Amino acid sequence: MQKKLLQGLTVLLATLIWSVPSLADNCSGRWTNVGQSAETIDLGGGHTLTIFSARGSTTSDNSAMTGVGQCGGYVLTTPDGKSRLGYACARKTKNGDSWSDYGSIEPGADHGTWKQSGGTGVFAGKNNNSGTWQAVVDDGKTTTGVWTGNCN
Repeated sequence: MQKKLLQGLTVLLATLIWSVPSLADNCSGRWTNVGQSAETIDLGGGHTLTIFSARGSTTSDNSAMTGVGQCGGYVLTTPDGKSRLGYACARKTKNGDSWSDYGSIEPGADHGTWKQSGGTGVFAGKNNNSGTWQAVVDDGKTTTGVWTGNCN
């Protein structure tokens, strides 16, 4: 069960990049995450909570969001077998500029949402950047995906 949860976690995490295109999207890219750790806590009554961390990267041909960093988050699974994921990530570019984002995916959804929460250098003051992400490939340890959004 923990392996299956970790696989789903990695897929969902593949933290972080989106693919539900819309006309307003002006940035997009790909992401990869490699799971570092995960611990599942049995909360009783069919509820479990998994806390995880991952290292990863994101790339973009049409925005400054190309960097590497760390993500952490949780997966809450309810007695009906549905899981809800939440995460936060921080990444740094080769020039040393950094940004953080957070997001989630709801049970049964095929994509999650993200929002930038802070940054330095070219990312300073960009707290309105947001969009969607979707996992594409997952082998239980490494996940890759795509993202789209509005990046000012």
